Amino acid sequence: MPYSVHAITCGARIAMLTETKFSLRQFDTKDLESVIEINRTCLPENYASFFFMDTFQNCASAFRVAQVGTQTVGYIMCRIEHGFSDIKRLKFVRKGHIISIAVMPEYRRASIASELVKQALNALQEMKADECYLEVRETNETAIKLYEKLKFSLARRVPHYYADGAEALVMVVKLDGNDLPSQNGQA
Repeated sequence: MPYSVHAITCGARIAMLTETKFSLRQFDTKDLESVIEINRTCLPENYASFFFMDTFQNCASAFRVAQVGTQTVGYIMCRIEHGFSDIKRLKFVRKGHIISIAVMPEYRRASIASELVKQALNALQEMKADECYLEVRETNETAIKLYEKLKFSLARRVPHYYADGAEALVMVVKLDGNDLPSQNGQA
């Protein structure tokens, strides 16, 4: 019987989370404290406040936050770079870089991360980026599956990328408008 109760409890929790009402909007300086707290709670890689602000000042439209009610529960921050394509070898392109994305643990599995990525990709495309890349821990299977669902593919592996020695997968998606996943309208 405990198994049945646990299954019902977990099922109810997942059902509740998938129906969580959230909104997405552009980061504002008043969000800095909340975003830093989310970063520290969710990720081993932490950034100084000036890094968040510098990223915002240089790529404001692709720095998004997720809110449930008045509580900030997630964020994504990106920047524009120039470099060799991860898709078309030896071609110099304008690239979007998803630097960091995080959603508080109690709000995961509610499509928040997916919608944050979709909005960021659209913003990067509007800024004339040809492609977008990100790094993800090779052991973060949930994130890898999310990125694959959003049409990212593996470009390469980077050994010892993270401070703890973990390997990163560099994943990339082409930004041409036609292939971008659509947003579900919760923005």
